[in-house]
Amino acid sequence: MSNTESGAPAAEEATPTQLSLAGDFPAATEEQWEIEVAKVLNRGRPPEKQLTFEQCMKRLTVHTVDGIDVKPMYRRDDVPGPLGYPGVAPFTRGAAVRNGEADAWDVRALHEDSDAAFTRKAVLTDLERGVTSIWLRVGSDAVGPSDVAEVLSDVLLEMAKIEVSSREDQKAAAEALLAVYEASDRPKDHVFFNLGIDPTGLAALRGSAADLSGLGEWVRRTAAYPNGNAITVDSTIYHNAGAGDVAELAWALATGAEYVRALVEQGVDVNEAFRAIEFRVTATHDQFLTISRLRALRTCWSRIGEVFGVDEDKRGARQSAVTSWRELTREDPYVNILRGTISTFAAAVGGADAITTLPFCAAFGLPDDFVRRIARNTGIILAEEVNIGRVNDPAGGSFYVESLTDSLARAGWAEFQKVEAAGGMAAALAGGHVAEVLAACNAERAKRLANRKQPITAVSEFPMLDARTIEVKPCPPAPARGGLEWHRDAEPFERLVDRSAANGERPKVFLACLGTRRDFGGREGFSAPIWHVAGMETPEAEGGTVDEIVAAFKASGAQVADLCSSAKVYAQQGVEVARALRDAGARAVYLSGAYKELGISDDEAAGIFDGRLFMGMDVVDILTRTFDVMGVAK
Repeated sequence: MSNTESGAPAAEEATPTQLSLAGDFPAATEEQWEIEVAKVLNRGRPPEKQLTFEQCMKRLTVHTVDGIDVKPMYRRDDVPGPLGYPGVAPFTRGAAVRNGEADAWDVRALHEDSDAAFTRKAVLTDLERGVTSIWLRVGSDAVGPSDVAEVLSDVLLEMAKIEVSSREDQKAAAEALLAVYEASDRPKDHVFFNLGIDPTGLAALRGSAADLSGLGEWVRRTAAYPNGNAITVDSTIYHNAGAGDVAELAWALATGAEYVRALVEQGVDVNEAFRAIEFRVTATHDQFLTISRLRALRTCWSRIGEVFGVDEDKRGARQSAVTSWRELTREDPYVNILRGTISTFAAAVGGADAITTLPFCAAFGLPDDFVRRIARNTGIILAEEVNIGRVNDPAGGSFYVESLTDSLARAGWAEFQKVEAAGGMAAALAGGHVAEVLAACNAERAKRLANRKQPITAVSEFPMLDARTIEVKPCPPAPARGGLEWHRDAEPFERLVDRSAANGERPKVFLACLGTRRDFGGREGFSAPIWHVAGMETPEAEGGTVDEIVAAFKASGAQVADLCSSAKVYAQQGVEVARALRDAGARAVYLSGAYKELGISDDEAAGIFDGRLFMGMDVVDILTRTFDVMGVAK
């Protein structure tokens, strides 16, 4: 018997035409949502100190080092205007339209090993296994100019784009690459390359004056190659020197605008000048800032093209993204694989035309076969299996991304105008404006790194004693530079680890865990990793009498002690244990928590303890001071 005959509704009649997953719940208003948010943030606060919803939102807002506010929630009203379309001005949503194929961007591999035979083989291996573009760094500590032809001798030039860069002699690098194509019998319209000429970036590295006089000649020499480019605006130089997203964006725009002016003055058509320029930008593990910065650069570059009178369809910015060197860590380097993956993902979603995932060992050495495999497969998997390239502007329409793109574009444009008012990027470098902005960004970032408001996984947060590393060929000494200095974010913590390693035996901090695990567990879990950040061991005693704790301290071989427990237990025996440990020879005694929990005044506590551990403390400072107390050599 059918359902109809039995009186039951037919399947098509029983299936709802619309399905609402929240259909059984009452509709929530914004006011109700705001009340619930305020409840969470006001939990435990006395009535007279209750926060309004606006105050809650302000507390949850994140501020970048260069002044961009990232709100905890975005709404439709935050979207600045119509979305527009990919492939058309202002090119926010992409300089070109992705056609649905997976390989929407070049998977580009960096090669900088001075061993020409090794690099020749490595280049071919990368191309055979999925890489679509090669980037050679040329220099005394990298591929030699005279070796460029040998390194590329096995490459089918029409099958892969080749790009060169140099931190020393860009002319020699460009000449070496151009000679390869001039000697080739491949049709000139079938090859793709970039000579990497960036005189302002080179001046920033050298600390010298930028010479733009030869830009026009380089463009004319590549005119016979429709897909060949002469100029790269390398904003990663400024990122590695400490620039935030706003400064990197603005200085890329300022450099590009200065190059266009120079080219036009040297007789190059403005449309051709725009075509000759590509941007090399940083992709960081802050995926939304990366996505939005790439989109903002295209928006602003299109506006600059409009001012210069460039044809509308030729105003799109071509961007090659590189994962951040500054964010790489030496300790527990396998975590860099995660950083590289997030950064590569962000660059792909942001619409980069080429993406280089740096080897995860790049902080301390040159990659072997395994490391290069991981680097290239990061981009290949995101393209071929995650299918990001099949979608135009995947983040487009997000209230968050659209608003953040607009904020970065506005802030970047404001900084761009400051540079223009200073006489252009070359003048801003020479006159100290760039150095001033970098100093401010680096100072703010150093503070956030030290107090772990900007944590580094496996370094300042969740460090692992004796974490696995990888043995690779060390990077050769870089030639001395007189310009911008590059530093990685993890270096202050790595210097602490080096002090610990040079001590012969790991320094020890004794954890006096008072009471039961219920009392001390939380603070033990908080404090032990802080000492591990510097490579210190943390022997401990769990509970016991004062005498037992002192005996355990003496047996541990530690010179410093740290009390971990609850306010209740601190009030009962915290002071007594601290004094006993001091009498037993502890050079320093710390408290995990607040002095008021001891039941004595802060002044009295300061006479017993050498400091305390708490959320938001300057970790670098207390670890440095502890090493000094222990007599660990710097």
